[in-house]
Amino acid sequence: MPRIGIIGGSGLYNMNDLNIIDYRKLETPFGDPSDSYMIGTLEDKEVVFLARHGRGHILPPSDINYRANIYGFKVLGVEWLIGVSAVGSMRKELKPTYIVLPDQFYDLTKKRVSTFFGKGLAVHIAFADPVCNLLNEVIYQAALKITADVRKGGTYLCIEGPQFSTKAESFIYRNWGIDIIGMTNMPEAKLAREAEMCYSTIAMVTDYDVWHETEASVSVDQVVKTFAQNIATAQQVLREVVKLFPLERNCHCHDALNGAFITSKEFCSNEMIRILKPIVGKYFT
Repeated sequence: MPRIGIIGGSGLYNMNDLNIIDYRKLETPFGDPSDSYMIGTLEDKEVVFLARHGRGHILPPSDINYRANIYGFKVLGVEWLIGVSAVGSMRKELKPTYIVLPDQFYDLTKKRVSTFFGKGLAVHIAFADPVCNLLNEVIYQAALKITADVRKGGTYLCIEGPQFSTKAESFIYRNWGIDIIGMTNMPEAKLAREAEMCYSTIAMVTDYDVWHETEASVSVDQVVKTFAQNIATAQQVLREVVKLFPLERNCHCHDALNGAFITSKEFCSNEMIRILKPIVGKYFT
């Protein structure tokens, strides 16, 4: 069965019923991933965990090597990738401890490399629907089963950080129609699509962003405290999700690169094809 990948914080792999079989340290053409990959079983299904910020949370969002992380998951055979993230709420009804399953992203990051391609291999991949609707629905049904407060759909704004928003920024984002705000899901989602993975995120609301006049301004203490409470819910959701596997990939994620190559084959860089063999190999046999 294709492996299920989960990327998030330490609380996710400290689950009592997760049996970790192996720690796999990988080197990639893009540098080192955030940490070793933990390969194990959950509900008798094989899963691969990665601490997005490294164990001990040593990497701020802009220092995460997103390309290495996704490339490593691809090498390990992951086809379904679930990201778990802390987010701030831009909507009164999305209270702290809520789960949001966004179906859109707005990328305001500035410093991060957001593609595997270039240098002799130009690709323009479709990204109108940036998450896998099939995987999103599976997670939604799992959340309903444990009676979690969950909203399916919404727009996730990804900012560079590491600073939280100013009040002026927060009010502008609300006027844009943003639902939640975070710092980690871009370019993670873009790279997962380029790697032809089914990707979805479980966004755990930890606070109202600073637009909320009757709430205290967001702080690290507040985020950490609420996220710790959210972890138990996330663990329950993940258990229910993996029970539903295996699933047929009747979405377009698995062939997202088909028709996306713009460089004529005779001009494609052999070096880039070699480097990206786990991702593009089936198109250059």
